[in-house]
Amino acid sequence: MKTIRTFIFIGGLVILALAFGFIFRVPRVLSLWPWEDGRYSYLFIGSILAAVSAAALWIGWTGELGALPAGSLNVLVIALTTSIYFFNLVSQGRSDMLAFGLISMLMALVSYAAFVWSRRLPLTDPRPTPKLVRVSFGIFIASLFLAGGALVLRMPIFPWDLNPDSSVVFGCIFLGDAFYFLYGLFRPRWGNAFGQLLSFLAYDLVLIVPFLLLLNTVKPGHMLGLVVYIVVLIYSGGLAVYYLLIDPQTRFGT
Repeated sequence: MKTIRTFIFIGGLVILALAFGFIFRVPRVLSLWPWEDGRYSYLFIGSILAAVSAAALWIGWTGELGALPAGSLNVLVIALTTSIYFFNLVSQGRSDMLAFGLISMLMALVSYAAFVWSRRLPLTDPRPTPKLVRVSFGIFIASLFLAGGALVLRMPIFPWDLNPDSSVVFGCIFLGDAFYFLYGLFRPRWGNAFGQLLSFLAYDLVLIVPFLLLLNTVKPGHMLGLVVYIVVLIYSGGLAVYYLLIDPQTRFGT
């Protein structure tokens, strides 16, 4: 198990480095994205990678391998749905998407194997998930399914103009995230909620300041979406800060 913990921790560091690469738009890192995109899309990708790295580093550092199924399920859904989209693009004549489809399919297979294997691992922290966190997870799940479906259908719900292909991929990411919280909701133990809140906090920290600054320049048609997004960031960030750092029953280290 120590080798697995080390592998997960190193993987978290690599993902964190990629997150910074997208956030600060390092050309070599941006070249890993299937198509050219805009500043806020790269920022969003960086926030997702930061969220993944936070959970991976926590699992690797603490050895809470019982939390792996939720994260594996998240990646499985994202990888499977994006592979379907990439292969669909290939069928339309975009042969340059074949490599991305194959990589996504490989990720789906690996994450499925990780999910099946890790489900038998016990949680070292069996405390029940607080009621407010469970209720919030339910709200997050509904919101992610709705937003994910809308993005897959290329509806303009983000506070900036999206590349149509990125809209579908971002929708797949939201759908995967919905399953991440769904697992924590149906297995309401603190070990199945800590990682989700930590991921959300990392995601919030990347996006909150740029989105607040965007209030000054956002297009009128995107203002409502931006305000809703900021409200979600503030609420989820506050929820994470309270239960991870303040509440004496659940804060880190207790």
